[in-house]
Amino acid sequence: MPKIVECVPNFSEGRRPEVIDQIRSAIASVEGVTFLDQHSDADHNRTVLTFVGEPEPVEQAAFNAIATAAKLIDLDQHTGQHPRIGATDVCPFVPVSGATLEECVAIAKRLAQRVGCELNIPVYLYEAAALRPERTNLENIRRGQYETLKVEMGVNPEREPDFGPNKVGPAGATVIGARPFLIAFNAYLNTDNVNIADQIAKAIRHSSGGLRFVKAIGIRVAGKAQVSMNLTDFRKTPIARVVEFIRREAARYGCTIAFTELVGLTPQDALIDAAQWYLQLDMFERDQILENKLRDAASDEIKSIVPNAFLEATASGAATPGGGAVAALAGAFSAALAGMVARLTIGKKKYAAVDSQMKDVAAQADGLRGKLTAAIDADSSAFDEVMNAMKLPKDTSEEQATRHQQLQLATQHATDVPLQTAQLCLETLDLVHSVAANGNVNAMSDAASAAFMARAAIDAAGMNVRINAASLDDQVRARRYVDEWKSIRDRAASRIDQILSEVEKRATLA
Repeated sequence: MPKIVECVPNFSEGRRPEVIDQIRSAIASVEGVTFLDQHSDADHNRTVLTFVGEPEPVEQAAFNAIATAAKLIDLDQHTGQHPRIGATDVCPFVPVSGATLEECVAIAKRLAQRVGCELNIPVYLYEAAALRPERTNLENIRRGQYETLKVEMGVNPEREPDFGPNKVGPAGATVIGARPFLIAFNAYLNTDNVNIADQIAKAIRHSSGGLRFVKAIGIRVAGKAQVSMNLTDFRKTPIARVVEFIRREAARYGCTIAFTELVGLTPQDALIDAAQWYLQLDMFERDQILENKLRDAASDEIKSIVPNAFLEATASGAATPGGGAVAALAGAFSAALAGMVARLTIGKKKYAAVDSQMKDVAAQADGLRGKLTAAIDADSSAFDEVMNAMKLPKDTSEEQATRHQQLQLATQHATDVPLQTAQLCLETLDLVHSVAANGNVNAMSDAASAAFMARAAIDAAGMNVRINAASLDDQVRARRYVDEWKSIRDRAASRIDQILSEVEKRATLA
């Protein structure tokens, strides 16, 4: 499965199309990158671009875009409604498929270091990539905007960047990070009174006591007051709930929503949830959507295909993929089955009370499946590192010492990977327990199969941990590895007993 990462950089330019065209060209110059969307707003004086691809080309395209924006956008001449501190104001990376949030964090850190060193632009890391907890939230970094940052950087230690110089030039500073998918969503009011938008934003945003997973500010755009929002988890705080909250708050001030706006792209499920809520389709199921039915029909042939390439590679006699990779695959199957049972529950009237819980389980299962899938390659790569270290020259004492040191480091990494696989499987078992206890009763055999797959993965990963740990000189570290795996194994055994007990209670067994 290819690793697909999304990048959604925001540029402080929405009035000069020729500038945005040059930035887009810088992105398009990288082979392997697919451009998806552009949203430019003259009042905000801001453009949001969206592109996807495998990690390496996406990272290079982001660097090209930041470098181009730095040459063409002067923050000293910039005005606009939207808060900003840089020509490239913010550049997040989002895992889409096959990639993990941790891999996006690594991309963000590499890019931040490169932008700081090669472009001489101060860089702050935020969200999952943040190096300091107070910088997790973008609004904390951007407080006071470019004008305040220009005065305080180099004077106030709290403003010291994570990478790059401790002063800003005309390109300002850039915020780079990694995060899950969010929806940029704006509500325009039928008034030009921005104070009303401010009050509504204050009421709705989580930091002021409003809705969880909502960030909001009030601004004036195109002669109308606007509530500008980021919805960071639409499954837990759906769009429809946000819109109704704004509608009620606006009524207090004698106004209403004139229209709403999406900035960039949004998942289909977010709009389906809103349609289901507003149309009161209590009996609605997603396979009633024509396009979904057609897609499922087209994929029936694919579903029947056995993963022959992986099986052939495992059976080939080559050292990789081996037991550790197979353990990770078994864990990924466990997460996939947990997501399957959750989705067989979602939308069913009989299980309406757990619908929100199952949506959350499905989303978490997808994340764990992505991490465990990535661990398949990670395990093979780690073993290859060990083999490469063993091939290092050992003719002299210095070469022997270097070889031994590299072999120890590689072996340590080869122990870390299966241990992480076991930990991810333990987390997966928590989701399996949720679907076994509350999911569709017709899928209990799938819940039990998920538990068995996770158990096999943990046992197989544990064998790799124990064998690799035995080769380490550092016996304290080796003992810690084995003890940690045993703790995971014991907790997993307890959780599996609970899962099977739920299955026995709820399923009809011969």
